[in-house]
Amino acid sequence: MQPFRYALKDQTPLYVFVAVLFLMGVVFGALMVNALTLEQQQDLSRYLGNFFVSVNEGGANFHPVTFWESAMLHLKWLGLIWILGLSVIGLPGILILDFFKGVLIGFTVGCLVGQFSWKGLLFALVSVAPHNLLVIPVLLISSVAAIGFSLNIIRSRVLMSRSGGASRPFLTYAGLTAALCAILLAASSFETWVTPVMMGWVTPIM
Repeated sequence: MQPFRYALKDQTPLYVFVAVLFLMGVVFGALMVNALTLEQQQDLSRYLGNFFVSVNEGGANFHPVTFWESAMLHLKWLGLIWILGLSVIGLPGILILDFFKGVLIGFTVGCLVGQFSWKGLLFALVSVAPHNLLVIPVLLISSVAAIGFSLNIIRSRVLMSRSGGASRPFLTYAGLTAALCAILLAASSFETWVTPVMMGWVTPIM
């Protein structure tokens, strides 16, 4: 429990900042849908229509994501945040990743809602939302921990020159990241084996 206490204790301002940055990305991504040209919107509509037909009929064009594809995608994102936190100078990159993650989710949901109205929202609730209820908090916690670790290094630069000065924060940071990896594997399991089934329930009405 120590890694979680380290990530959560006295980090409320950072959590608020990172969450607001992520939400700004979601809004920006949703607004990007309105910037698409008519031709792009028509191409997107055709692609989504063919995708829903493929999902509903189990066509060859529908390839559910495999467990390791999903897991590696999430773990690479988490690993990048972890490395940026270790590098200290990569701190702005952590904020960019959080914003970009919000943009991706906002654009995806915005496309579905823009093309299919409430049906698109329903599909987003079963295909995008479930596993992201785990993934997004994990990435936000990881980001705050990475930022906190970087700031701790900056504040303790003199102490780091002493033997073992940085070992405890590093081990705590690594322990938290390992625990978050386990949660991401659980999210990947859900995305792999449960999400396609839920998508199959909804696509007949699309």
